[in-house]
Amino acid sequence: MPIPDQIIQEIKYRNDIEQIISPYVNLKRRGKNLVGLCPFHNEKTPSFTVYPESGSFYCFGCGVGGDIFSFVSLAENLDYVESIKLLAERSGVALPQDGYDDSMQRLKNTVYEINRETARFYHEYLMSPEGKWALDYLTGRGLTLATIRHFGLGAAPDGWNSLTDHLHQKGFSDADMMQANVIAKGNRGGYYDRFRRRVMFPIINIRGKVIGFSGRKMPNDDSPTGKYVNTSDTPVYKKSENLFAMNFAKTHCEERIILVEGNMDVISLHQAGFENAVAALGTSFTPEQAKLLTRYTKEIVLMLDADAAGQKAMRRAGEILKDTGLNVRVVVIPDGKDPDEFIRKNGAARFGALLEGSVSEIEYKLLHAADGIETESDDGKLKYLSAAAEILAESNDDLERDLYIGRLCGEFGVSRTALETKIRQIRAEQYKRRQKKEIAQIISPHYTKDDVNPERRNSIKGTEAEETLIAILFQHPDLIASASQALLPEQMITGLNRRIYSILLQCYNEGRELDISYFGQHLNPKQIGYLVSLQHSEKGAKNAPIVLKDCIRVILEEGTALSSSRTGELSTEEWAENMKQMIENKKRGMY
Repeated sequence: MPIPDQIIQEIKYRNDIEQIISPYVNLKRRGKNLVGLCPFHNEKTPSFTVYPESGSFYCFGCGVGGDIFSFVSLAENLDYVESIKLLAERSGVALPQDGYDDSMQRLKNTVYEINRETARFYHEYLMSPEGKWALDYLTGRGLTLATIRHFGLGAAPDGWNSLTDHLHQKGFSDADMMQANVIAKGNRGGYYDRFRRRVMFPIINIRGKVIGFSGRKMPNDDSPTGKYVNTSDTPVYKKSENLFAMNFAKTHCEERIILVEGNMDVISLHQAGFENAVAALGTSFTPEQAKLLTRYTKEIVLMLDADAAGQKAMRRAGEILKDTGLNVRVVVIPDGKDPDEFIRKNGAARFGALLEGSVSEIEYKLLHAADGIETESDDGKLKYLSAAAEILAESNDDLERDLYIGRLCGEFGVSRTALETKIRQIRAEQYKRRQKKEIAQIISPHYTKDDVNPERRNSIKGTEAEETLIAILFQHPDLIASASQALLPEQMITGLNRRIYSILLQCYNEGRELDISYFGQHLNPKQIGYLVSLQHSEKGAKNAPIVLKDCIRVILEEGTALSSSRTGELSTEEWAENMKQMIENKKRGMY
């Protein structure tokens, strides 16, 4: 059964929307509302709006919106019911035992349980005599038993069914284990353990739940499988949205987070006292991971491997972080070592000094722009200075550009005027490109109502009338009774508005409060955003009863016109039904 309205309202009463959103978004007051940069897409101009009076939010850039439950659902990667439960727990509201709990939520809970039991199984095997081969490897890499226990490290046995048999004994089915991605299906239909003879790193989310695994094969394993095998996306895990060890780092990273490449790098740094280190998970750094970091810190130090792949990842991460507002620093590890190798060989003190010697991202780019260029020759100097000018042109900080222009002119013996002129030319070209892009976005914005309601293009006039009708009914619930008498849900032109209107009438008929929270259980984030935008629009703000009647008339006329345009495609029965409907409409005085 659904969670009772009074429970929903009690949770909302105890959780002010501004307080819920403020940890994620820097909000500024604009009249009676609040605005900020949207946490769900990259933007430079605030388009994210919070409406405290109605307890809702809407982003005019990407189209998402909703209430406190919708926001927490998006921000924490939860489904809508999970977000209700999380906010209920935070605010001390007890949910009824027979509250709404759909199949997806039950599946997620089962996957969490399987992951927890799997992590326990791997750890116990590691600490057993049979797992000595894996424990020797980890201690040989310099890890202490305390660190191994802290991260819950484990090992997968060499057998094909060790974990499968264990989880069967715990009552889990093969189907559930497949959903958790801890087993795989063979060509002959049987099942086998997905991880075998590997050192296992459990992946834990920021709420402390095991969501997946990363398994490293042993150095002497010459099988064709990859060095790492990672959990694929599951109902509780998306690698692009999580970071390894963020559950520990989140309490140590107010000033700075160190982003490294591998799990062992992270663990070695934590053991040495640098507990603000995290790593991407089996993929390159993503915008979703960048957004996660912006919630917890002010500065990112990139410390990726010195090989070609590591440097490419460094540049990609820098591009992604450019518009986040975070200060980005870079550490270049000497002699091509990775952080784990450096700290084991040189100790925590020298690593700390290396960290303090981090350079700005622009300085890092200038250093690497010289790679492969013979800067002693005139041709080489020109080539390097042209590349350097491109890099400096990207900076909007006048002092930063001035500092590096002075250094380059002194080092390469060129006039300041020449280099400044070159940079101005590049910046002018960049400005033109940005202007073109912005104009293109204005002409064809990223988000349109057609995205969320594709049927809109079939009858723009009719759909606009539907939108105005919904806006009026949200703003004037006293008009719902008369609207329901004049317009049936099936007479709405577009499927989405038909569903919204049906839910709206259902709320009214059941005596429910007309609240965006009820719709959140039936619509996706974009559809909820669409509804919030209508709720706060100026449509029908004046003369609502008259405008409402006009909307109903247009909807019926447009619906009839659409039906007529398809008459040639209709069967005799469908045509007769349409004619019957038109006669009924005339009797009700709508024509």
